[in-house]
Amino acid sequence: MKKNLIFILACLLSSQGLIFSQQKVWSLEECIKYAIENNIQIKQQFIQTEVQKNSLDLSKFHLLPTLNGQASHSYSSGRALDQNTYQFLNNQTLLSDYFYLGGSVPVFNGLENYNSIRKNKYLVLASQQDLQYISDNVALSVALAYLQILLNKELVAANDNQLNITLQQIEKTKKLVDAGSVAKGNLLQIEAQAAQEELSLITMKNQLETSILTLSQYLELKTPAGFEISVPEINVDPNAVVSGNIDDIYSIAEKNRPEIKSSELNLTASEYGLKIAKGGRSPVLSLNYSLNTRYSNPSNLPGDQSFKSQIRNNKSPGAGLTLNIPILNGWQVNKNISNSKLNVETSQYNLEGTKKQLYKSIQQAYTDAVASLKKFNVSIKAIASTEESFRYTEQKFNVGMVTPVDYNAAKTQLLKSQSDMSQAKYEFVFKTKVLDFYKGLPLKLN
Repeated sequence: MKKNLIFILACLLSSQGLIFSQQKVWSLEECIKYAIENNIQIKQQFIQTEVQKNSLDLSKFHLLPTLNGQASHSYSSGRALDQNTYQFLNNQTLLSDYFYLGGSVPVFNGLENYNSIRKNKYLVLASQQDLQYISDNVALSVALAYLQILLNKELVAANDNQLNITLQQIEKTKKLVDAGSVAKGNLLQIEAQAAQEELSLITMKNQLETSILTLSQYLELKTPAGFEISVPEINVDPNAVVSGNIDDIYSIAEKNRPEIKSSELNLTASEYGLKIAKGGRSPVLSLNYSLNTRYSNPSNLPGDQSFKSQIRNNKSPGAGLTLNIPILNGWQVNKNISNSKLNVETSQYNLEGTKKQLYKSIQQAYTDAVASLKKFNVSIKAIASTEESFRYTEQKFNVGMVTPVDYNAAKTQLLKSQSDMSQAKYEFVFKTKVLDFYKGLPLKLN
């Protein structure tokens, strides 16, 4: 009984946690933060950045001395060479051990190691900027999806309001038909219009569900069930203007945008890559050192022939300088230099293309913001006139002075004006937020 009580209590607590998660209302800032923390592409880029950091560490470690060891243990029988006496022994089984410890220190290699460190350093910085760029794209995508939900909510509300007006009109028309004031055909036409509006409402609700699904997928949520966003009050001042101009916004963005910084850093890295390739023409000077010893048995050396004494007596340290001068290596150095020059040129074009694309994006966002603001202001005037026209048409319809076709046309025109205003409003809000984002301002609605 006690175990059953504990089980029931645990189920209640878990269900309360589920209800709490479903009742959570997400703000735009929370959505952006959660999406960035859970986005797969961002995680992959983070791993790539860590890999690049490892490459930087390896290039630094190349400045350190190398040290390697070797040991061998062998048997030979018959005619064998004693490594201690260098005498051949007949019909003997000879045990031999050999030990080696050695390495080298780079003295000069055309500054390849130094330039490799610098190159990898800039690649790490470029990778970090790529990570920021991906995060920014995710944030913009989340903001667009968020505003799309808000727009669809308004469109659903507008369609639902139109359907309610039609349903009310059906009730009025039924009374007029029963009283003999209007023909039954008018009622049938209104009922047909209600069926069409109900279908439109279902379509808009489906679009709303789709936009919710889209945002939940950006957040990497397993299901959109119970997902709900906060609905802030968004008002657009008809007298508002798009602040700044394209060139001023671009000037700010060019200095701060991660895609520009990444392209600049990659260009610098490619220039160091060219220096590395040119370093292949330089002689390579290295300091080498070694220590080796050996043991063999049997041995004809006089005195103590134990393993310890042979290892001690046969020690042979050595050191020296090695100069490697490249003369002809299948034209490899020259081709590496040529390819590195092409990489620099490619990076220059990438930087130029990134700047042009940024300018085009700002130009498009600015133009869209201006156009949507104009559309919004026109829509306000259109709504004012269509609302008045609809009220007038509705009054005439109620007394049988206009046909149901004219009545439905007036109501449809009013819905279209409302939808156009909502679309223009949210397009203006999004485009201005994009422009603010290019200015370095955070994405938020309030």
